[in-house]
Amino acid sequence: MKLELKTENKNYSKSFLYFFGIVFILALTVILYDISLKLGIISRHYQIEYNCKILYFEKSTTNFKKISKLSNLKSKQRIWELCREVVK
Repeated sequence: MKLELKTENKNYSKSFLYFFGIVFILALTVILYDISLKLGIISRHYQIEYNCKILYFEKSTTNFKKISKLSNLKSKQRIWELCREVVK
């Protein structure tokens, strides 16, 4: 006569594996989101710098509009001050 005892070890190990899988995916998502935000900030900075350099050579309204959109500055005087700081 055989006596079999069923243990719940497999269920616990599966639940721990499932929990750690979810934590890993969430951590990876947060890290990738943070990287994408930082790359966006870096890209915006280089766009402002590039457009300021172009503005010094070609003073057109389209260049002012581009910098205005990127920096949220409305007056031309503030845009010039920003460009002086950036191009230094």
